[in-house]
Amino acid sequence: AVVSTQSTGREKDEDKKGEEPIEKEQPNFEPSGLLNQEAMTVNGVVMKYDEPPDARKPTIKWLLYPFKGEQSLDPIPIHRNSCYLFGRERAICDIPIDHPSCSKQHSVLQFREVTKAGKRKVLPYVIDLESTNGTFLNGTRVTSAQYYELREKDVLKFGFSSREYVLLHEGSGIAQNSESEEES
Repeated sequence: AVVSTQSTGREKDEDKKGEEPIEKEQPNFEPSGLLNQEAMTVNGVVMKYDEPPDARKPTIKWLLYPFKGEQSLDPIPIHRNSCYLFGRERAICDIPIDHPSCSKQHSVLQFREVTKAGKRKVLPYVIDLESTNGTFLNGTRVTSAQYYELREKDVLKFGFSSREYVLLHEGSGIAQNSESEEES
């Protein structure tokens, strides 16, 4: 008697009936952001932040007053652009923060046009760019990727840096006193 060792192919089909069919991955036509990535490159660095459509230059002259402990540093004018990037990446940041606990692109101060009480105003906002050690507004850590409206005399801190930035504008009593002292 001769025993055939050839397969009829039925055994393979019967084995596959017990297995789950493998689904092919469907094409994904969602935007990947790779095309926009080139447009968001400044000095060879890909930007984490893109300005919103309501971004505007401020109509009021705002100033940031940095303090390192009790020592007051030179005020930083922040009324010439609609946004200011804070971080360690000096090639792209408007306001460099050299502390090691701060991210390369840490946070943004953004001026946005909003309607309040029927009037259009350009107001400052801060947004943390998902930094590791956070952005602090008046001592409280802000949620990443969320805008927070800033008011006169608000204090910003970044990461574990000891520097504090006080926000004032030209109508503030402190800002006017400081400017008049510089003129004399």
